[in-house]
Parts: sequence; structure tokens; C-alpha cells
Amino acid sequence: MNILTALAIGILFATGIYQMLRRNVLRAAIGLVLISNAINLFLFTAGAYNGNVAAYTQLYLDPKNQISDPLPQALVLTAIVISAGGFALVLSLLYVIAMRYKTSDSDEVKGLKN
Repeated sequence: MNILTALAIGILFATGIYQMLRRNVLRAAIGLVLISNAINLFLFTAGAYNGNVAAYTQLYLDPKNQISDPLPQALVLTAIVISAGGFALVLSLLYVIAMRYKTSDSDEVKGLKN
């Protein structure tokens, strides 16, 4: 299971990097979201239960009932909410740029270079 998760994280990250290197700004935004999801999946996997109890949860929880580390889950949930808001902002900016310049190619948009 860990190998499959690692492969999924690697494929998501590689696809995100490939999409970010394209000239199309919409594909670059989608690549950024893929990288964000790969990082979230990595953090979520790092907090999975492997038989050890996290040090800061022993004070409040019964170690026998703990199935995973709650800190990465909280971090991932916060990251998902923030990235959704950021992606909505980027999509709205890309929509304005596409309507104004009639293209989504970053090389054809004048005024972004200087």
C-alpha cells in the first residue's frame, strides 16, 4: 500500500511539474493544483497510523483508540480550503486575461513581461 501511495504521489507531482512548464497559463494553474494535491497526499500519508502514537496526543487520547495522527489531517484540511480559494482567484484572473487578450498563451499576452 505504501508503494502505491508513493507512486501516486510521484505521478501527481511529475504531472504537475510537466503542466507548469507549458506556455498555457490555464495548464500551469492546473499543474499548481496537482502539485498541491500531491503535497497534501504526502502529508496525509505521513500521518497514517503505523503502530506508534504521536507524542503530543498521549496526554489527551487513549493510545489504544488512536488510528491516525490528527495534526496532518488538520493541516491537509486547512491546505485544501486555502488552495480552493486561491485556485478560484487564479481562475478568475485567468478569465479576465483570456477575455482581454483573447488567448491563454503566456507569450502572446503583452504587458506581462515588463
